[in-house]
Amino acid sequence: MTTESNPPVTSEPPNRGWTVTLAGTGINLALGVLYTWSVISKGVPEEWGWSETDKSLPYSFACLIFCLIMVPAGRMQDKVGPRLVATIGGVLVGLGMILASQTTSPMGYILGFGVLAGAGIGFGYASATPPAVKWFPAAMTGTIAGIVVSGFGLASVYAAPLAKWVIGQHGLPTMVMSFGIGFLIVVVVLAQLLAPPPKGYVPAGTPAAKPGAAAGRKADFAPGEMLRTWQFYALWFMYACGAGAGLMIIGKLAKIGLDQAGLSLGFVLVAVLAVGNGAGRIVAGMLSDKIGRQTTLFLCFVSQAVLIMLLSVTKEGSFLAQPVVLAVLSAFIGANYGANLAIFPSITKDYYGLKNFGVNYGLVFTAWGLGGFMLALLAGKVYDATKAFTFAYYCSAGLLVAAAIVTFLVKAPEPEPAAKPAEA
Repeated sequence: MTTESNPPVTSEPPNRGWTVTLAGTGINLALGVLYTWSVISKGVPEEWGWSETDKSLPYSFACLIFCLIMVPAGRMQDKVGPRLVATIGGVLVGLGMILASQTTSPMGYILGFGVLAGAGIGFGYASATPPAVKWFPAAMTGTIAGIVVSGFGLASVYAAPLAKWVIGQHGLPTMVMSFGIGFLIVVVVLAQLLAPPPKGYVPAGTPAAKPGAAAGRKADFAPGEMLRTWQFYALWFMYACGAGAGLMIIGKLAKIGLDQAGLSLGFVLVAVLAVGNGAGRIVAGMLSDKIGRQTTLFLCFVSQAVLIMLLSVTKEGSFLAQPVVLAVLSAFIGANYGANLAIFPSITKDYYGLKNFGVNYGLVFTAWGLGGFMLALLAGKVYDATKAFTFAYYCSAGLLVAAAIVTFLVKAPEPEPAAKPAEA
């Protein structure tokens, strides 16, 4: 008999919530291979003849497929539970990377890394956060979401230097193959630990409902109901701006370090950014539980715009191009980017409830993929045309300022008015 059919319970089974949280974090530590793309693309041999745009395409497609798969994967997670969906994700990531390792063409990497692995990342990621946050009270939503998604951001701490070493010792195909096999095993094993709480479960520490509170605002929105609220589109726009700017930098950081600062150790910058990325998710999640989601987003958007403008004026020999300074800059860019991945699932739960959280957040998450796809592709094309990323920096900073302004406008959706009974 499945857990969903068990009688309602009101006390938390010992340690179950933290087991699910840590399993989800571990899955994301594997799926975060996406963030090592700047190291992977830098390791493409010159004899393969790839342009900078070619090197952007597998990453751009992975971001796009990842976000699009989040919608059906989120619906599956809501209906059949996270275990099966995460298992599918692990298999697809592994097979996709193994396939990519057998080719030297951009199209082969687009299909293997971009489409198959991107889809697998979507299935796995969609299954990691929802079961974890359901085990804890609303006051901990940001904190738990931040911990789970921090794994995705921290992945490059080990994956970037490991990828650099394997590429140097054995070549890019071997590195991609070995990562694919390893991630398939890790994700499939950890997926078996994912489980939502029993039906009717009330997390310890949940405040008692106040009289009349149930009539205050709608608790759970169906996907169609969410799409009829203007807040969804405001959240979508802010997420696209915040995530797109960060993904653009992540995908090109090794190239930026080499061209603008003369640093050949771009994988170090990627690893440092990953530390900021992971830490930023936890800190922002906790901060948003204390001072509010919108205030935290405003601070992150404004500071990210400033950091990207500083990056735009970084030149070899300047103070900003010093290795330590550029590493600090990279870490803070990672932290501000990572904050989006903790706050937007939390605000989606706050606004639209837990019942359809998987599919609802999947719809919001399309902003992450489309923002990343467009700005990463823009950066590649701008570089091919001008041999610099300057115009892409200006575009992303402008979008971040616009997103910061929207934080003052967005608020929780009001319930739809109930239909009046027909008069006799």
